Amino acid sequence: MASSQGDAKLERFLQWLQVNGVELRGCKIKYSDSDKGFGIFAANDVSDGVLLVVPLDLAITPMRVLQDPFFGPECRAMFEEGDVDDRFLMVLFLTVERLRKNSSWKPYLDMLPTTFGNPLWFTDDELLDLKGTTLYRATELQKKSLRSLYDDKLKALVDKLLTLDGDSERDVCFEDFLWANSVFWARALNIPLPYSYVFPQVEEKKNCSASNDKSSDVSTNMVNGNAKGCQVDGVDIQVNGVTSVSNQKDTVWVEGLVPGIDFCNHGLKPAATWEVDGTGSITRVPFSMYLLSAGQPLETDEEISISYGNKGNEELLHLYGFVLDGNPDDYLMVHYPVQALQSVSFSDSKAQLLEAQKAEMRCLLPRSLLDHGFFPVGISTNEGSDKGQLNHVCSYSWSGQRKMPSYLNKLVFPESFLTTLRTVAMKEDELFQVSSLLEELVTSGGGRQPSDSEVRAAIWEACGDSGALQMLVDLLTMRMVDLQDGSGTEDSDTNLLKNAGFSESLNLHTGNENDLSEEINGLQPPQSMSRNKWSSIVYRRGQKQLTRLFLKEAEHALQLALDEGN
Repeated sequence: MASSQGDAKLERFLQWLQVNGVELRGCKIKYSDSDKGFGIFAANDVSDGVLLVVPLDLAITPMRVLQDPFFGPECRAMFEEGDVDDRFLMVLFLTVERLRKNSSWKPYLDMLPTTFGNPLWFTDDELLDLKGTTLYRATELQKKSLRSLYDDKLKALVDKLLTLDGDSERDVCFEDFLWANSVFWARALNIPLPYSYVFPQVEEKKNCSASNDKSSDVSTNMVNGNAKGCQVDGVDIQVNGVTSVSNQKDTVWVEGLVPGIDFCNHGLKPAATWEVDGTGSITRVPFSMYLLSAGQPLETDEEISISYGNKGNEELLHLYGFVLDGNPDDYLMVHYPVQALQSVSFSDSKAQLLEAQKAEMRCLLPRSLLDHGFFPVGISTNEGSDKGQLNHVCSYSWSGQRKMPSYLNKLVFPESFLTTLRTVAMKEDELFQVSSLLEELVTSGGGRQPSDSEVRAAIWEACGDSGALQMLVDLLTMRMVDLQDGSGTEDSDTNLLKNAGFSESLNLHTGNENDLSEEINGLQPPQSMSRNKWSSIVYRRGQKQLTRLFLKEAEHALQLALDEGN
């Protein structure tokens, strides 16, 4: 049961949404339990499928920060000089507003979680459960980077703004910045804003200036300042490649937080999507974002989920702090260490070839690729999809001596990564043969430099597949050793989850930072294991499983390549 304090926060938040023009037409926001927190649930039926409407003026975007009478003057110069980017502006905004005693955003901020399930919030002991995974090292580096950003730039800015405001509840600390950073990454959406909304006409700017002069008359529950029609003179809203304008100049993609809609959890079978209504033709609210039913009937009090995208557990845990056991979109990252290239023979020549072919030193191996390999596991739900079909550039032989492999259509590994490994594994005679083939091509082409595809084809002609596949087997084997070091085998992880009380087939179909766990088919998360530990074990077990399956594919392909002289 929700506490009276939680009820009061929800009531203030709902009033705040109403004051700021948000319309809950076919849904309600309600408290579920201490594990799930708050979510969006179906209420009354709506004939047009529009469940929730939020004016874009309420979104927290870089424009809002730059246009804010409190933040704007301090941030514009830094922004124009490139000292900060748009994401930093929003994190700064969240950090300061959290500490302001009379912030107009307080009803919204009070509804947000105070801690998160992503690895940045793990204890040292919990972080050890990720050892051997990509996330372990990435989290260490990210913590160090965030601490430096806080110490070098953000803390002084927050202190200055709070001093000017004179309305802070307490001094800023690193955890405030960590909180704001997690809020942004867990809740921000990439919003396609109408061009006219971001870059209004001169008349609209005048109207905006007039309306802003009356901001003191606005209710304290209303968010002061109006993003629509307000353009910051001399500020280019296209920021650092994060925000972009389409070729037709009718849409500007801007990252931002949209209070209300951001309480939707993730679902493998989402019940709704969100859209932007620039003209008001759908919602009758111009410049708004709305939640639209996906079409299937919704039962009263049924939770309304959206899709966060086809993300693997690595990304889900890193951004949102949850995982899906048996995630169909899981993937394995494999890379060849750049520093290791310096120790191979003929490293300079190989480095030039890698540059000429625009080589990729790492690759993502989605779980779905396995459906098209030597040992299909039937994981993909996309029947007939060509997602796993790979485009091989080595489709001919210049000399006629290199036979096309019989296994070509079963090879699940990206050609771009295989040709990188071919180059690294190249022997001296193969390197000379590649040089000869490319020189011949340049001579016959009147001095034209070979394309990256032609370089790849020459390398395959000289090297075949066995050297690259052997290196791939070695990389995957080392990856498995790292994953198992300290945490044991895939079976060990499975036993840990079983002993903790989880069914092996349990999937968390929804979840974000508000949804700390999910009750499915009457099963509850175990009391004997922290959720962070459970998430880490599910993630690392998935990595071990994918490594084992892709290693099996690589070993079989290597044997076939050796048998066929490739």
